[in-house]
Amino acid sequence: MATVRPHAARVDLFHQGDPSRYVLVLLSGWIKVTSVSRDGQEALLALRGPGDIIGDLAAIDGGVRSGTVTTLTALQAYVIDGPQFVDLVVNQPGLALGLLRHLARGLRQSDIKRLEYVSASSFGRLAGLLSDLADEHGRRTPEGIVIDLPLSQRELATAAATSREAVARAMRALRERDIVRTGRREIVIVAPEVLRALHRSTPDTRRG
Repeated sequence: MATVRPHAARVDLFHQGDPSRYVLVLLSGWIKVTSVSRDGQEALLALRGPGDIIGDLAAIDGGVRSGTVTTLTALQAYVIDGPQFVDLVVNQPGLALGLLRHLARGLRQSDIKRLEYVSASSFGRLAGLLSDLADEHGRRTPEGIVIDLPLSQRELATAAATSREAVARAMRALRERDIVRTGRREIVIVAPEVLRALHRSTPDTRRG
């Protein structure tokens, strides 16, 4: 039922508000999901990689795309027509249960992030973001945990709900303490336990 298609890096696969219905299953490579609010503020909603499914909500409920999906790297993906995907879900109980678990996991993660962002400073949110990226997408090496997703400082800022300047200051502080090291198109988490501790111990000082 699916067709395998390659895609180049830094191209949009679909846009927020599109009426398209097809579903993608990532075989290799990475994408980001972004959304723009009514006042023009962009948020990075998710990063997805091999094994993840993209576009299932629009196929199931018939609504428009809730976000823009952009490739971070070159990738290959299965492409499944929306109505065919719905038929699969209806006729394959195991697939339906797996999809429900996938959606439930996403909702839990969103709730956790929402609570963290209410109580943490910009520095704490960035530390938490880097810790999560290391846990979910990192590659362990003798030097540390390598995050080799090509994310710019602006993309890190939108993901951490802060400014690019705040990310630059925080990254400089983390490098000076040798908690992280940065190179071309990669971040190395040298001290993941320290990074996680910083995330937990940096409350938002703007709150009373």
